[in-house]
Amino acid sequence: MAEALREGAAGTRVTVAALREALARGELSPGQRLVEGELAETYGVTRASVRAALIDLTAEGLVERIPNRGARVRIISVEEAIAIAECRMVLEGLCAARAARLATPLDDASLLELARRMRKAVADGEPVQYSACNRELHSLVRKIADQPVADQVLERLNAQLVRHQFRLALRPGRPQVSLKEHLAIIEAIVARDPGAAEAAARAHLASVIEALRQADVL
Repeated sequence: MAEALREGAAGTRVTVAALREALARGELSPGQRLVEGELAETYGVTRASVRAALIDLTAEGLVERIPNRGARVRIISVEEAIAIAECRMVLEGLCAARAARLATPLDDASLLELARRMRKAVADGEPVQYSACNRELHSLVRKIADQPVADQVLERLNAQLVRHQFRLALRPGRPQVSLKEHLAIIEAIVARDPGAAEAAARAHLASVIEALRQADVL
């Protein structure tokens, strides 16, 4: 059994990816303890790989280590979430504008197919599916934009916001509002209008910030 365990850098990558996905899906709660032995068994890696992964995720702001108590999922306050969203507003606008300049017909097809799936998720009352499409859209826009520095920074910022984004997606009426904002981004990119794409991206993040400020989101 021990020989089958993934170790070293490979084991660390597996654990980091698995924990990020668990956070994105809402499977790990803020403040939840992350026990090295349990994670090693779950992901089929060594405890050393888990320890290294937790160090990496601590540097990204997703995990915090408590002296003499181990690691836990870091709690992101609403105030911090708003500050993160304000930073995202600038970078998401930059990426949307670049995407509008650089998109290819193949990119257009991917964006329009994603728009179709987002409409369907909202129409079918599937907020979890819509939330997944939301993450996919922002990732696709960053990929089209081909701005590695912004991409890396946004990946970290988005990972810290994922719990709040998931809760927003579950809020009655929020997916309908968000859908219109996302469709505006897609339409501007497909129309090759950088100014409109940037404005649409910034408007979407402004809407997210306003939603975060509302007490009933907590």
